[in-house]
Amino acid sequence: MNLDFSVVFKVLPLLLEGAAVTVEITALSVGFGFIIGMLVGVARLAKMRPLKWLAMIYIDFIRGTPLLVQIFLIYFALPMITGTRIDPFFAAITACSINSGAYIAEIFRAGIQSIDKGQIEAGRSLGLNWFQTMRYVVMPQAFKRVIPPLGNEFIAMLKDSSLVSVIGFEELTRRGQLIIAKTYSSFEIWMAVAILYLIMTLTISRLVAYLERRYNVDDRH
Repeated sequence: MNLDFSVVFKVLPLLLEGAAVTVEITALSVGFGFIIGMLVGVARLAKMRPLKWLAMIYIDFIRGTPLLVQIFLIYFALPMITGTRIDPFFAAITACSINSGAYIAEIFRAGIQSIDKGQIEAGRSLGLNWFQTMRYVVMPQAFKRVIPPLGNEFIAMLKDSSLVSVIGFEELTRRGQLIIAKTYSSFEIWMAVAILYLIMTLTISRLVAYLERRYNVDDRH
């Protein structure tokens, strides 16, 4: 088997464009998932049982089913109900955001429950209602504690976003497939794709570690 890595340098701009799309999908998905997860995480701890049950059903369903199936549901099954074709980009962002939201909800729930109950009691004693106590007292403290797992979720979504290639969306993995179909350089291209994913995940890991150290220093001061 003759390997020719010169082909990688020829198609590197195309792979980098795919990597940029992968980062865009991940950032948007985790961003929307952050909003969903924060709201669902709070709802998960609410005293209103219907709200709590809805949050539990959402979390259990999303975490209990594969992301690939969720992508298929949105891209293939939903148009059969609505009668409207869904854009691959919109389907990818929607599926990944909903999926990420369920995991981030559990991250926030654990972060909130890690805060001493005395903090909540102190907020209530100042005349704040439950939601105000969560917003002004609990959530700022919980956010510092959920930075590491949020970073892990970002990395996991970065890798899982490759699944949107099955609906023809041209992120990094799909770009690799298309290039291989033209060049037949399977090993070289997949190795380049793997290295690009590795570079992105290591960069995010270092950024999360920096943020964690910074917040720890702020807490000591």
